[in-house]
Amino acid sequence: MTDDNAPRNAVVLERTFDAPRELVWQMWTDPEHFRAWYGPDGVEVPVARMDVRVGGTRLVGMSRDMDGTTMRMWFTGEYREVVENARLVYTESMSDEHGTVLPPAEAGLPDGHPTTTEVTVELEDLGDRTRLVLTHAGIPADSPGAVGWTMALDKLAARVETQPAR
Repeated sequence: MTDDNAPRNAVVLERTFDAPRELVWQMWTDPEHFRAWYGPDGVEVPVARMDVRVGGTRLVGMSRDMDGTTMRMWFTGEYREVVENARLVYTESMSDEHGTVLPPAEAGLPDGHPTTTEVTVELEDLGDRTRLVLTHAGIPADSPGAVGWTMALDKLAARVETQPAR
């Protein structure tokens, strides 16, 4: 998506899902749903602790088996804005399993990578469909993170097709 108002150092993705906005919101805010679709292909999310309220924290653990070795990554953050079924804004930082933020170099990130980034999820009600605009500020649009988000949104699309709204 190209938008002159979009942040220059950000991944901005837009998708339309064949699901009501309330269901797409649940996918982002219910840990069970979130674990099922989040992350790039080949990654499992065994941990998703989410206190979805302004000032609430989140801790997400991802794992991937590679040649018999399990690679684990942790992310922590704080919810900055929560408008039910419409807008979710949270920070994201690499962390340890306790939620202690790691400096970018210690987390294996390249020089110049910010310690904390910000994810904004905006949902627009299109009747029985939902338009989602995701902005992950702080990472370049051509980064591996962009590829990971694309894969995750593909998994989200498949998940909403099989889930009834609760």
